[in-house]
Amino acid sequence: MTPHRLLLSAAIPALMALSAVPASAETLKVVASFTVLADVVKQVGGEHVKVTSLVGPNGDPHEFEPSPADAKNLNAAQVTFVSGEGLEGWMDRLITASGYKGKPVTVSEGINTRTMEEDGEKITDPHVWNSPVNVKIWVANIEKALSSADPTDAAAFKANAEKYTRTLDELNAYAHTKFDKVADDRRKVLTSHDAFGYFGREYNVSFLAPLGLSTESEASAADVAKLIEQIKGEHVKAYFFENSNDPRLVKQVAKATGAEPGGELYVESLSDAKGPAPTYEKMFKYNVDQLATAMAKSS
Repeated sequence: MTPHRLLLSAAIPALMALSAVPASAETLKVVASFTVLADVVKQVGGEHVKVTSLVGPNGDPHEFEPSPADAKNLNAAQVTFVSGEGLEGWMDRLITASGYKGKPVTVSEGINTRTMEEDGEKITDPHVWNSPVNVKIWVANIEKALSSADPTDAAAFKANAEKYTRTLDELNAYAHTKFDKVADDRRKVLTSHDAFGYFGREYNVSFLAPLGLSTESEASAADVAKLIEQIKGEHVKAYFFENSNDPRLVKQVAKATGAEPGGELYVESLSDAKGPAPTYEKMFKYNVDQLATAMAKSS
């Protein structure tokens, strides 16, 4: 490491400590790994945070390739949030490249995670946010981290967190009113990859997918053939694309089974401001409505 780099590295914590003193007057610079998390951080932080999302709208957090601009944003961050559970496999490389000295806050700590088999291995499903019950734990962890970084505004963070937690309870109740009246054998849909496990667990919906937990995985011909047989056998009537990944494989499976298109779901990325899912609240409601409509048509 060059002497200049050493001086810079030593100066960063001191600068961060100085900038945190007039906390109420200065907005916290916050980085979140992807758009869904960035929105929840904004809901808790309110006017006291400026949140930058590393992965942009409609982006895939599994296959993300950080840029020099991302390294610059991370280096300048006073607080950084990741979801964790293996979602952000690129984060350690980015931390090293950026010279960031902090430790990211893992917001999924404390969630009752689910495991599944992929390529013969048991792995943790990282897509925790597809249940608002889990996002309530995110909110508690975010509030704690922001209050620690900016104690002056802790009361505001607490009030925002309580208000947003009520919103999450309302979203959960909304989904139950939509799905609880659907017959169990109709709560089955085909999606691109296995990202709806927590949603399925909460609302008793079965999601079948040709890809595993990560969009980086590849489905073998045997896996696809087995899935086609399963869909035919279980009479799955609807399939969905995802906004952040390639729809070709799910279209191929749908064509072989006769499943009808149900639309597009927002699974691990928000839409841009003009799309139907620019916030987590809108994303979740949109997905619930799309799925419930498709199930109603199949009954």
